[in-house]
Amino acid sequence: MDYKQSGVDIDAGHEVVRRIKGLARGTFTPGVLSEIGAFGGLFALDAARYRSPVLVSSADGVGTKLRVAFMAGRHDTIGVDLVNHCVNDILVQGAEPLFFLDYLATGRLAPDVVVQVVEGLAAACRDNGCALVGGETAEMPGFYGAGEYDLAGFIVGLVERDRLIDGRAIAAGDRLIGLPSSGLHTNGYSLARRILFDQLDLRVGTYLAEVGSFVGEELLRPHRTYLRVVRPLLDGGAGPCPIKGMAHITGGGITDNLPRVLPEGTAARVNRSAWKPLPIFAYLQDRGEVPDDDMFRTFNMGIGLILVVGAGEAERVLACLADSGERGAIAIGEIVPGDRSVQYV
Repeated sequence: MDYKQSGVDIDAGHEVVRRIKGLARGTFTPGVLSEIGAFGGLFALDAARYRSPVLVSSADGVGTKLRVAFMAGRHDTIGVDLVNHCVNDILVQGAEPLFFLDYLATGRLAPDVVVQVVEGLAAACRDNGCALVGGETAEMPGFYGAGEYDLAGFIVGLVERDRLIDGRAIAAGDRLIGLPSSGLHTNGYSLARRILFDQLDLRVGTYLAEVGSFVGEELLRPHRTYLRVVRPLLDGGAGPCPIKGMAHITGGGITDNLPRVLPEGTAARVNRSAWKPLPIFAYLQDRGEVPDDDMFRTFNMGIGLILVVGAGEAERVLACLADSGERGAIAIGEIVPGDRSVQYV
């Protein structure tokens, strides 16, 4: 018996690397010193550009949204989800991305599927000005079902030390500004799948008139990146950075993510009537009979990023966001004295 007969096709792995080299090379920035296929990705930091640089890193996945991709046979958006999620995670501390790596594990290597995934990774990296410098594709027979894979991403970004956003300056009276999500993003899919596929027995090709789209189309809407619209507030293009804190609304919803940036002695008061959640959330809550508290702790409810700014800066921030192309930003509440929690009104 040889390695291929045991379930690992080395030739298929080489074919994948050959096909994705060009995709990755298209994301390279001047700092990239290595080619895809090296043992490590090399990136040279242009020290002359920075006064006191701080590296910011993060790792994440896309959860059970992968299951929807398997059902739909569509894999080109999953890579976009992964990159944008990681970009937003370091953006909330004021960092811009430098480079990205991915890890894809599967039971049996399917080169066409891997290429679709990497096409999404590369497209999102180019969109965010981030270099895809490498990754790992692992063939692990017996670990995954037929046609299944898992995907994780690793990102490194940079921010000047004096421009770090850590929430320490947040105080009672500050305002909350919400930026809209494009859909479920990458969280809450275990509950959404349970309602749509198990309870209602729908298919990815079922059209939801109340939502205005097909199930698969709605669930696979890519996770937004907020870098482009927030960047002008970070780089001083609109004056000194007015942002005191940012929260990426992922697993745990607004309820669990917003307190992560609040200092002791403060809480967030969120006005739920300030915005109307996207139709998919109303559909899921109605059909699944999901309590309000669970909805706001499971899904983003239409708000993907929250900025905390001083009361006197709120109008300027909203105007700057509009100038950057973000037309949906809206004031959704304020900071009050409290115990690092979210109070809904």
